[in-house]
Amino acid sequence: MMKCITCGEEYDLGEIIYTCSKCGSTLEVICRPDVSRDIFECRKSTMWKYKEFMPVNESKIVSLEEGGTPFCKCQKIGDKLGIDLYVKVEGSNPTGSFKDRGMSVGITKAVELGVDTVGCASTGNTSASLAAYAARAGKRCIVLLPSGKVALGKLAQAMFHGAEVISIKGNFDEALETVTSLALEGQLYLLNSINPFRLEGQKSIGFEVVDDLGWKSPDRIILPVGNAGNISAIWKGVSEFHEAGFIDDLPMMTGIQAEGAAPIANAVRKGKNSIEPVNNPETIATAIRIGAPVSAQKALRAIYDSNGIAETVTDDEILNAQKLLARTEGIGVEPASAASIAGLLKLVENGEVDKGEQVVCIVTGHLLKDPNTAINACTKPVEIDANVKALSKIINS
Repeated sequence: MMKCITCGEEYDLGEIIYTCSKCGSTLEVICRPDVSRDIFECRKSTMWKYKEFMPVNESKIVSLEEGGTPFCKCQKIGDKLGIDLYVKVEGSNPTGSFKDRGMSVGITKAVELGVDTVGCASTGNTSASLAAYAARAGKRCIVLLPSGKVALGKLAQAMFHGAEVISIKGNFDEALETVTSLALEGQLYLLNSINPFRLEGQKSIGFEVVDDLGWKSPDRIILPVGNAGNISAIWKGVSEFHEAGFIDDLPMMTGIQAEGAAPIANAVRKGKNSIEPVNNPETIATAIRIGAPVSAQKALRAIYDSNGIAETVTDDEILNAQKLLARTEGIGVEPASAASIAGLLKLVENGEVDKGEQVVCIVTGHLLKDPNTAINACTKPVEIDANVKALSKIINS
């Protein structure tokens, strides 16, 4: 069943509904299978390894083999900071971001429901993922993007996979409001993170983290926060495994936002249970340039219930962290992903993260999602004549 997180009203899994019709709050899927964790052994390493925890019909699964992403121990950065650091590399998913997990479940649900058209508003990654999975399922796909605010790599993906891309003269929040109105009229099935089935796929990041660590929770999970679905989804995943008796402890959920788009971090600093939207969010990290996150209430609950925190970082801190991760550990991520590393550096400096903590940073999208920012952050290649003497001079200079 689906249940309202505020008033507790319950809804059938076969109902097309995005928010509670009684109080207007967000919904979540209740999934409590009675299984042993031994059932996961010897299965292929995708998110569907944990299929019993996915609330969809197994015979209708739409998949591109998402999940099972690299879990990299980052010894050099960890040693420098005095912590035990791991990075979960979500850019290794089929379209290069964590959104593929949610879209696999979301599109599977769309197939179950028999809808013909799916849609979303997006800062880029959601549209890229939805377009690919809609193509896989043979569904018409409509995506609304804020004009001039989407990184080139993501726009190319959405268009190339056959989505009908519509550019909105406004920001993401305005695009989402527009497409949500169409969804409520029944013109399309909305697959933004307001759809609770999207988060059911994304919770598998939490499953994999504790599985990767040998069936135990890290002390802390740090991740970027934009529309706020991912932090609540990961918390839901680790909580479900905790309730099932698979792990003994739970992590502190730590959300990082860009300074120019930080409604959740601002609310946490004030100890509030609701956000004040940022009307004109701005940051170089386009994937988290969101001023009115639809999953804000779930995110705040995840942070508070886990004794976690939220922090903000500047664009310069994001870009510096992006370079640090690439040049120290060989992991290339888009700017929004680097917010988790930038946040970690700040939290260690401020004493919020203790020495010796085991920390998992989620990096959400691949470096090539935003190639222009990566190129602009680097020096231009040195041009020389094609001869050994010229090359030797450069190498030895």
